[in-house]
Amino acid sequence: MSEIKLYGLGASRPQAQAIATALGIALSAHEEREFDDGEHKARPLESVRGADIYVVHSLYADAGQSVNDKLCRLLFFLAAMRDGGAARLTAITPYLCYARKDRRSKPHDPVTTRYVAQLFEAVGVNGVLALDVHNPAAFENAFRCCAEPLEAQPLVAARLAAVLSGLDVTVLSPDNGGLKRADAFRRALTDKLERPATLGQMEKWRSAGVVSGEALFAEVAGRSVVIVDDLIGTGTTLLRAARAAREAGAQAVYAVASHGLFVGPAARELADPALDRILVTDSVPPFRLAGSTAADRVEVLASAPLFAQAIRRHHACSISASAI
Repeated sequence: MSEIKLYGLGASRPQAQAIATALGIALSAHEEREFDDGEHKARPLESVRGADIYVVHSLYADAGQSVNDKLCRLLFFLAAMRDGGAARLTAITPYLCYARKDRRSKPHDPVTTRYVAQLFEAVGVNGVLALDVHNPAAFENAFRCCAEPLEAQPLVAARLAAVLSGLDVTVLSPDNGGLKRADAFRRALTDKLERPATLGQMEKWRSAGVVSGEALFAEVAGRSVVIVDDLIGTGTTLLRAARAAREAGAQAVYAVASHGLFVGPAARELADPALDRILVTDSVPPFRLAGSTAADRVEVLASAPLFAQAIRRHHACSISASAI
């Protein structure tokens, strides 16, 4: 039977440790070295031959490394595992960089999601697990290896249901493109609340970087409103929807997203009193909000149980396949 070995690179080591704890295993040892010329090296400190390998690295930019730095480090480490005789390699990317660039929106555009997939495949990766990618179908189609998008909806819905118990709830998409995502969350929340939540949508148009649209298609007066998106960047889109809901009579406004990037003016935008609380997962630590008023409104939910469950499932499949 192949042994599970779990690694966590760089800033993702605490998240990897949480996953290891959920699995009831020890985090495997490795070394990361930085050289004066800007190059780096990472290697396992034990044999990986015949093992079922999982490497956690969330691919967001921080003060020390860009998304490209982190992607390169992850690829090199995975390649070293393949050279070391690992039986199977799975990359765990709670936040997957370039997942939003999954189609050509303008002539001659790159389809960067597909190029990233080709890089993973080039180093011999057997699978990629990512949390709530922008477009699950595009993500799965970009990879020839196993690509599984995990959903944080059950986790977030369970937490929010405890807050919204006994209240009338409307789930709101901040734009037309997210309506399917919002409806899926509405269904999950309805199951947890054990009573129906309604669905609504905010009008949004974007041209040359300018956002417009003021119409709100939702029943929100006297209700608690939950705005759902896959990620929060600057917070501008989220705040537009929150203000519209408040002006239409919403009693309270919550926001949920899998990934809290909180870039640019997010600390200022999300401090607006139109928002009561913001729920995100730990795929990206909210370090950019440190010391701000907005930080007090953000609740971070641990995603380790989701990844631990997925690893158990994948490992069971590898055991079954090896027994055939």
